[in-house]
Amino acid sequence: MTDTGSAGAAAPSRTQGTNYHTHALTRGLVVLEILADGEQPMTLATIHERSGLPKSTLVRLLAALCEGQFLVRVDDRPSYRLGHKVLDVARAYLDVLDISRVAAPHLDALARATRQTVNLGVRDGAQVVHVAVALPQRTLRFDAAVGDRAPLHATSLGKALLAALGEQDALDIMGPGPYPALGPGTLTDPARLTEELVRTRDRGWALDDNEHAEGLTCIAVPLELGGAVVAALSVSGPSGELGPDAREDLVENLRGTARTMLADPELADALVHSALLSRRALPTDAPASPSSPPAHTD
Repeated sequence: MTDTGSAGAAAPSRTQGTNYHTHALTRGLVVLEILADGEQPMTLATIHERSGLPKSTLVRLLAALCEGQFLVRVDDRPSYRLGHKVLDVARAYLDVLDISRVAAPHLDALARATRQTVNLGVRDGAQVVHVAVALPQRTLRFDAAVGDRAPLHATSLGKALLAALGEQDALDIMGPGPYPALGPGTLTDPARLTEELVRTRDRGWALDDNEHAEGLTCIAVPLELGGAVVAALSVSGPSGELGPDAREDLVENLRGTARTMLADPELADALVHSALLSRRALPTDAPASPSSPPAHTD
């Protein structure tokens, strides 16, 4: 006679097993967040206090995280710090961030509102690189593309980025001058550029008035994260449409878009990553080099 009775505990169901692993994963992620947000190394007692998890559960989680090299046990108290596998995950996340894609909705909205070309740029040595561009739906416009480069001294994007630095740092980046003249208004003299950077810093936005190309005016604002300027955002268009009477509204539009962009966590991460990849150390920065004037589509 076969015994099908109830002796012994029933085997856990597939659903129960899944729930157990889900809870364990969630708790492990909570522990990693606590370590990331606090001072490291952090003791078991502190992690227990901040997580609210039972110590027996916490000990098992910490052991598993150490085995996977997401945490490192540093002493016998015991205390823990983040391990190198956390950096591997962070790098993988940053590598798949396409700044042009994540910035596109913000830039497209600004291009529609202003009917001008919108550019997002980061510094690379003595040049600014366009990492995202949105073109307005109109025939006459300033044409730009992702990957375009221009000297910092002759663009509103570049001057917004330079103005965030100290005067000496800016001069170290640009070199002794004179700088290449690209348009009738280009500031080629270091002293005049320094004066313009002071004005830019004081008012909070930068102006390129026929400096990069004749007939082209651009206005830019800096994008600041954690006390550091990581990028700049600009609108560019025909000088007749971006005269003094139009600039106040354009600056407000730029600042509103900048605030929205910086509140987007994925875009904020992409901006920081892009700035870190593009930026060069000050002592090795090359002086500004000439750049071809931009094309216009009629």
